[in-house]
Amino acid sequence: MLGDGWLLYAAIPVIGAIIGYVTKRAAIEMMFRPARRTLGWQGVVPKHRGRIAGIAAELLTTRLIDPREVLDRIDVDRINTAIEQPLLNTVDAIARDVIAEHHPNVWEALPPLAQDMVIKQVQAAAPQIVTQLLSELRENLDAVVDVKQFALAQLTKDDERLVRIVRELARPELTFIARSGIWLGFVIGVAQAVVWALTKQPLIMPIFGAAIGLVTDWLAITLVFRPREPIWRVQASFHRRRADVAHRYARLIADDVLTVPNMLSAVLNGPRADRMLTLIQDVVADAVDRPLLTGRNVAVGQLHRAAALKAIPVIPEATRNATGYLTTAMDVAGMIERRMLALPADEYESVLRPAFKQEEPKLIVVGGVIGAIIGELQLLLLLG
Repeated sequence: MLGDGWLLYAAIPVIGAIIGYVTKRAAIEMMFRPARRTLGWQGVVPKHRGRIAGIAAELLTTRLIDPREVLDRIDVDRINTAIEQPLLNTVDAIARDVIAEHHPNVWEALPPLAQDMVIKQVQAAAPQIVTQLLSELRENLDAVVDVKQFALAQLTKDDERLVRIVRELARPELTFIARSGIWLGFVIGVAQAVVWALTKQPLIMPIFGAAIGLVTDWLAITLVFRPREPIWRVQASFHRRRADVAHRYARLIADDVLTVPNMLSAVLNGPRADRMLTLIQDVVADAVDRPLLTGRNVAVGQLHRAAALKAIPVIPEATRNATGYLTTAMDVAGMIERRMLALPADEYESVLRPAFKQEEPKLIVVGGVIGAIIGELQLLLLLG
């Protein structure tokens, strides 16, 4: 035996602190890794990303975002100004391609001046098309895009996106959990040293090691979310820093999920894209007069549909110059932050709590097992 000196007893709380920290770090990493099932385990967030993302998408679309309010903030004149030249170039190319492709004989029969007049007529209608299209989108948003499904698809787009969002959002809490393991483990280790000094029972070490792992894991996770309201100036870290969480979450969602390109892609290429195609076709038909082609056996309706089909893939590029304005005007981050600050405590907590709650008992048990193993190694050191 190493002896009963004070250094030996002083080492027990230190080892307890190490057990507390190691079990916390293990629990944290097991929340996010591995992304794929390995040796019977998959990270909690990757494994349950569908459910976690579903809760987040529900909260976003029912409590934090009002799509119509976002669209109402857009000034169509500002958009037309920002995209004027790309829009005119796009309209020119589409109009020439569509007419030449579907009615080459009619197009070639027109003198160059008449061809230019047709194109200029369509170009002159372009701002009206944008205005009417935005109006139709505001009125028929639900028919054009399923906002909840869009948010869910973006959150689960790849294995790392949700992990990245949760890890970034919970970074201070994860740091708190790891550090709390140190002092909680140290306190329990002091009790362990006292019991060992009184009993010298070999089972004391693995039992206390397991207790340190179990208790500190459970207590650390609990202290992240409880108490919700201050009690004797004590409040859960996640609730205490609501303002910071709201700001971080709003920026993460606005910068990585509900971006202008992502939203535009959902409208143009989502499950309800056929409705958007119909809208574009109808708007083009309403906006563009056709006197120069009337009477020349041109199936104008066919041209409208062909123009709509060609327009959809080039709209993102044509409107790129307006991305900055749209991001600022729609202010998705600001809306999320303001509404998140006003949520009841239980709804606010649901932003992060599901990521911890899934498999939580398993994480705590694993912490206990790791603690017991380290406690057994500690016993071997004492008896060695």
